[in-house]
Amino acid sequence: MGEARRIVVKVGSSSLTTASGGLDADRVDALVDVLAKVRSGGEREIVLVSSGAIAAGLAPLGLRRRPKDLARQQAAASVGQGLLVARYTASFARYGVRVGQVLLTSDDMSRRSHHRNASRTLDKLLAMGAFPIVNENDTVATDEIRFGDNDRLAALVAHLVHADLLVLLSDVDGVYDGDPARPGTSRIGEVRAPADLADVEIGSSGKAGVGTGGMVTKVEAARIAAAAGVPVVLTSAIHAADALTGQDTGTFFHPTGKRSADRLLWLQHASTPQGALTLDDGAVQAVVDRRKSLLPAGIAAVEGEFNAGDPVELRDRTGHAVARGLVNFDAKEIPRLLGRSTRELARELGPAYEREVVHRDDLVVLHP
Repeated sequence: MGEARRIVVKVGSSSLTTASGGLDADRVDALVDVLAKVRSGGEREIVLVSSGAIAAGLAPLGLRRRPKDLARQQAAASVGQGLLVARYTASFARYGVRVGQVLLTSDDMSRRSHHRNASRTLDKLLAMGAFPIVNENDTVATDEIRFGDNDRLAALVAHLVHADLLVLLSDVDGVYDGDPARPGTSRIGEVRAPADLADVEIGSSGKAGVGTGGMVTKVEAARIAAAAGVPVVLTSAIHAADALTGQDTGTFFHPTGKRSADRLLWLQHASTPQGALTLDDGAVQAVVDRRKSLLPAGIAAVEGEFNAGDPVELRDRTGHAVARGLVNFDAKEIPRLLGRSTRELARELGPAYEREVVHRDDLVVLHP
């Protein structure tokens, strides 16, 4: 932990704002003090994934609590994002550090060209000495604002920037073997495999009520990062300095897997399928066991409304999702392709149809 050169830090809304909404300048400054000190020697790089946009926009819009309807959530995010970045900009300016804002959606990261651009931007910001602050683009990301969370975003960003460590900060100082508020519970210091938490009841919400996450989303994010080869520390914001200097704090998740292609990790964990393709048995075997592309001949049925480039689920005949990929055709084009060879389609419809429905480079197998 103490020797990690490139680190992704995620901080939740409850660690930056008051319970009623609105940024807490002292809390922001305290976090920035820690982050600026850690990177001051020039040997360590940090990317901050910060929640707080919606929470910061509540008070200025006269909202007493986080709204449930999408339109007001997006309005709060629109107001709050500017306030959040302005606060970080002013706070980092005390150390002569410039801030760069990066807003992402899952769509940005699962499409090849968008993914490449995001990776280049973050790398260039770090190379030029700026401090990247990443957030979900809540004002336009309708699915993400309902179901997404910045914990998962942080895990995927950690993989994107090839981080040596992911630090998840919240209002709880680790994973406990029961309700932390009850006597007799204790903090779990290390997690070496998902099975270590099999009998642990994980809480679903935080204390403050201004964010969407909770311990469930943090543990899931830690599992995603660990499975992708990135070690994780989960602790409270007040222990950020200890986590970043290798002290014994929070819960440490050991890496459980190896790094894979960045974009495929996003495709698996952050994309929202817009439809589904049912495969015959031979196509399932080709896609899952032999890691081949999906050809029209192996498709038995199509459902949903999607466009070329959208993520779709690939299912077996029982309806079980076996893979996810980016489709090369619109939904309305696929019915006339079903069960036919690419050579036959090229003769009848032209050379544009002599290609895969989902290329293997845009496909990830879903493990049970």
